Amino acid sequence: MSQAAVKEARPAGPFSAFERMVAWRYLRSRRKETVISVIASISFLGIMLGVATLIVVMAVMNGFRAELLTRILGINGHLIVTPVDMPLEDYAELAKRTDGVSGVKYAIPLIDGQALAQGNVGSGTGVLVRGIRGEDLSRIALVADNIRQGSLADFDSGEGVAIGRRMAENLGLAVGDIITLISPEGDVTPLGTTPRLKGYPVTAIFEVGMSEYDSSIVYMPLSEAQLYFNMEGRVQSIEVYVDDPDGVDALKPKIEAAAQRPIYMTDWRQRNQTFFSALQVERNVMFMILTLIVLVAALNIISGLVMLVKDKGHDIAILRTMGATRGAILRIFLMTGAAIGVVGTLAGVALGVVICLNIERIREFFSWLSGTVLFNPELYFLSQLPARMDAGETLSVVAMALILSFLATLFPAWRAARLDPVEALRYE
Repeated sequence: MSQAAVKEARPAGPFSAFERMVAWRYLRSRRKETVISVIASISFLGIMLGVATLIVVMAVMNGFRAELLTRILGINGHLIVTPVDMPLEDYAELAKRTDGVSGVKYAIPLIDGQALAQGNVGSGTGVLVRGIRGEDLSRIALVADNIRQGSLADFDSGEGVAIGRRMAENLGLAVGDIITLISPEGDVTPLGTTPRLKGYPVTAIFEVGMSEYDSSIVYMPLSEAQLYFNMEGRVQSIEVYVDDPDGVDALKPKIEAAAQRPIYMTDWRQRNQTFFSALQVERNVMFMILTLIVLVAALNIISGLVMLVKDKGHDIAILRTMGATRGAILRIFLMTGAAIGVVGTLAGVALGVVICLNIERIREFFSWLSGTVLFNPELYFLSQLPARMDAGETLSVVAMALILSFLATLFPAWRAARLDPVEALRYE
């Protein structure tokens, strides 16, 4: 080869067109390099599937938390105010004063009680009866905006109740049917307390999308609940809904001052601490387990590049004798391995985004294909599979995959750069 050709073949600088050209040629499959090509393809698929799986799982876990938080805090107050020493007979005034506190959306007087419900079909089921004023029930958007049958109009003036859709299905009830409620806290007689049994017409059927609530909550007019549970003129608690659920600690002193009486307050974090802590632990564990998929794919990059270096030993020696530096050889194999990691990561992000945007359709398809109910709402609380991507988490997954891919190329590239051209060409 002439001196001009040698000079032309030499790389002009780091990551020059010459180095990129050689790296690209090593990535392309040839007939005699089938094994290396297969390993590179497996590495690419492994990183793509690992990144996509991580993004989808983290998005589903985020969706679970967000949906459950929305529904749990949409039905239940952020702060529960209960009386100390004296019963809550001044609940109307206390709720009005609490409403005036800056940062409070509204305060709702409530009566909660357990009862056994019976309908037209099936056996009885345990329910939570919540006595509430009609104006307050209309404030709970998760219920008021999701009425499937009937209406909440004139809720206070009648004796009708509002029930969830799953309860209606389980008991065979529709709007206008009678639901029978049996409470152990009935009338006191000389022979003891007798259970109270009374039928109420169903005036509304709601669906909040959380099976636990749709199958177990009965909303009853407050005045009727006071009679039913022997609590005339008083309520059990006042639920306070705030603008910022994470800032309830700052509102507690203001609400206590507005109450003008001894009260005890519990917030949503105390009541749901175990549940959301378990969800967070599960999310972190899933992230660590699924990271192993990307790690295995990165190890495949190492094995593929090691085999490539061994196969290309003759070529490396020729390049060295033509003037290519060790740094150039190092960069060539770095680009070869990094290309697999970068393209695999980008493909994984694209695949993960597509799956997240169509997660419910995919669930329905596999349910149809298998003939079974995947993601049963009776077990998983929610009626749909949620997925909510977080930009910060997605970027962290991408960064982790790229770093692992880059680290996986260092050792094979270093071996290629350290190859002695004399030894490589000795038996040629």
